[in-house]
Amino acid sequence: MPDAGIDTAVETADTVDAETTGFSPPFVPTQEASLAHPEGVPLPNLPLMPNMVPRPPEAVSAAYEFAARNPDVLEYVPCYCGCESAGHTGNADCFVQSRNQDGSVNSWEPHGMACIVCIDVAQEAMQLHASGGTVGDIRSAVEATYLPRAISQTPTPAPPAE
Repeated sequence: MPDAGIDTAVETADTVDAETTGFSPPFVPTQEASLAHPEGVPLPNLPLMPNMVPRPPEAVSAAYEFAARNPDVLEYVPCYCGCESAGHTGNADCFVQSRNQDGSVNSWEPHGMACIVCIDVAQEAMQLHASGGTVGDIRSAVEATYLPRAISQTPTPAPPAE
């Protein structure tokens, strides 16, 4: 039960608009997703986890694996932590730094280890994907969660038509 005096209401994109936050997300046309990490090919070892990760290590590892195996989802889901200043274009970039031509992960992005926003966006996408959500549905849900309070967003391409 929530403590008295703590506002637990969640605003959605329908209740808060760009005029309220002063932020308008960038429009980026759709593009083809990267190839996924091939099944049966082991993932590289994750970067060393700091002692104080913001979520349980299992949740962090799951976000990295989901990003490796599902670029067709996370490359179309924005991130709201400010990582666009590091060149990230979507939540996948928070976890995967580079891929080989076959889609296998060449190197991990260490940023996702310590960023609660990146991990939480990936976890929401994972849950919605596991329950059968389309990429468009997943993106809409993440935007409804984060856009009302956003001061920045990655320039994430629109998902392909489904």
